[in-house]
Formats: sequence, C-alpha cells, structure tokens
Amino acid sequence: MIIKFNDYTREVKLREKEYSRALLKVLRSGWYILGDEVKGFENKLAKYLEVKHCVGVANGLEAIQVSLMALGVGAGDEVITTPVSAMATTLAVLAVGATPVFADVNENGQMDTDLVENLITKKTKAVLPVHLYGQPIDIVKLKQICLKHKLFLIEDSAQAHGTTFNGRKVGAFGDVSCYSFYPTKNLGAIGDGGAIVTDSAKLAKICAEIRDYGQERKYVHTRYGLNSRLDELQAAILFEKLRYLNTDNGKRRLLARRYIKNLKSVKGINIILPLRVNDSNFHLFVVRTKKRDELKKYLSEHGVPTLIHFPTTIPDQPIFGKKYKNLEIPEARAIVNEVLSLPCHPFMKITEVDYVSDKIKEFLKTKCNNAKT
Repeated sequence: MIIKFNDYTREVKLREKEYSRALLKVLRSGWYILGDEVKGFENKLAKYLEVKHCVGVANGLEAIQVSLMALGVGAGDEVITTPVSAMATTLAVLAVGATPVFADVNENGQMDTDLVENLITKKTKAVLPVHLYGQPIDIVKLKQICLKHKLFLIEDSAQAHGTTFNGRKVGAFGDVSCYSFYPTKNLGAIGDGGAIVTDSAKLAKICAEIRDYGQERKYVHTRYGLNSRLDELQAAILFEKLRYLNTDNGKRRLLARRYIKNLKSVKGINIILPLRVNDSNFHLFVVRTKKRDELKKYLSEHGVPTLIHFPTTIPDQPIFGKKYKNLEIPEARAIVNEVLSLPCHPFMKITEVDYVSDKIKEFLKTKCNNAKT
C-alpha cells in the first residue's frame, strides 16, 4: 500500500468544481489585490472564530511580525515563546528586533505554562505560545499570567484552525492571534497566506495599515509598513475551504481515534494527545518513540511517509551559533529526537490508518524480539 502524507489530489477530485468556480470569479472580476474576496473571507473567518476583526496577510510568519509591530514590540523587548515550533515563530520576533526567551516544553511538546512566570523580566513585553500539532495549550492560564503582569498575549494558531479550549475556539483568547494558510494546514490555501484576528478595532486598523505599506489610505503613509497582503485568489479558495473545515476536522479526529485504538497498548511508543480528543483539530498525529529514526525508515520502506515536526529546537538552530548552548530546555531537546508525525488527513481511509498501525506494530514487535535474544 502506498500512502500520501497529504493527498491534495483526492481533495481536488471531490471539490474541483467549487474551487474552479472561485478562481474563475476572481479572474473575471479583474481585481486581484485587497478586493471583495479578501473582505469576504476576513468576515467569514472572524465569524467562524467568534472574534470581531480579521486582517488577511501574506503568510503566517508576517501575521506574527505585523502583530508584534502593531503592539509596539521592538528592540530591547523580550518575548517569551516556545523552543519547539516552526522557525517562523521566532523569526517574526527577530524581525522586529526583539529577543526571544525560550520556555521549556512539557512531555507533549507544548510550552510549559508553569515555567512562564519565572522568565518574566522588566524587558518582557509579550508571551507568544504555539498551539502545537493543533492541540490547545492552556491558553486561559497564560491569559491570566499576561493580565497579571500586563503583557501582550499573541496566539500562534498556525496549526490550530478549529481547535477549541473550554468550548471556545483558540485564537479568540489573545490580544491577537495569528494564522498560516500554508497548503498543509487544516485550512490551507493553494500557496501562501495568513491572517491576524483580534477583538480590538484599533489593533485591526493598525495591522491593516502595516500590511499595506503603512497606508492609512491610498498614498497616505502614516507608519512604517510592509507589503504583506493576502491576495484575492487565495482568499477566494480559502472562503470555499472554510465551508468544509469543521467536517474535515471531524474526519481527522475519526482517524486519530482509530490510531489511538490501534496503538494505545503497544509497547515502545507513546501517543501525544490533548486532555480532550475533541478539542484538537489533529493537524498532526504525533507519536514518541526511542526508535524514531529506525521506525521512520521502516515505514518508508513499506510505503508510509512520515515527517518530523520538528527535528531541532529553535535555539539550537545554526542561526544562533552557541548563544543558547547552556540554555536549560531538557524536555525540548529530548522530544525533538523522539517525535514522529504519522499520516492523518481528511482524505485518508480507515484501512490506511490500520495499515500504518500494523506496520508500526510489526516494527516494534521485531525490535522487542531482537532485544530479548
């Protein structure tokens, strides 16, 4: 059996008419930047997340960068964040001249909320958690910490489209929340895209200006800005895809439950799970094993692609040299050597989940037998 980690061909086969119609609508309109499609998608996403404002931008990294700029975070400021995420989270902090401060993670890879307060200094301006793998961090606890210390809370919800916490969608808790619509995301475009959501009309206005050269209106530049605009074609596709998000997330959870049933009693492997399965959008289905690299190779040989999210902690990336060599993040450095993401997308079949599970069991059984002999 040959399995794909993401299967866009199955998606297009099912929804080609809707997607083609959306693209043709833009082509025939003759308006390609910041038009009705962007406005329509911004309104639809804000309504879906139950927030007041949404500002479409070019990608997830710049969603965070623009948010930091709008909040006045810059040189001399510190931002507490996670060492286990896509590099984009930290690159946005560096882009505004601020300093990332890394809190270690817990056994599930989420930033350890118990460590945050001890990292707060006079220079701390914001806390930037990531809802890693599509699983919600305890965002309520972080919000209370931020309110207590008068810090900004910026949610990196790039992997968490539709994820919930305490019955409310993540992205609705922070001062701002940032999304990526990279094609692999649960709500993925056919290229790059991103968005910022907030309940603050003032912040939304500033973000909208920053994304468009700092313009208050055409040719009136009131602040430093970027060229970071969500285009009409991507907005039109995302508008259509948002109709299917809840259904697709439900399919991911169905597959995840099958994986859990198949693997929960298997020795040598641990499943990374949220407190409540229904809270996660299962952007990724992630397991931990000491035999990660060997298992990855074995699965590949049997037609099963896997990925590692993420193989190196952010502070251990070459860009920082030896700056964080003595940083105490033992759990983060352990987890990046053990995590493996298994295929789990809404167009995957239960039989494929069973196949992947069987191959994992075969591998671990062989390893256990060899260890005994």
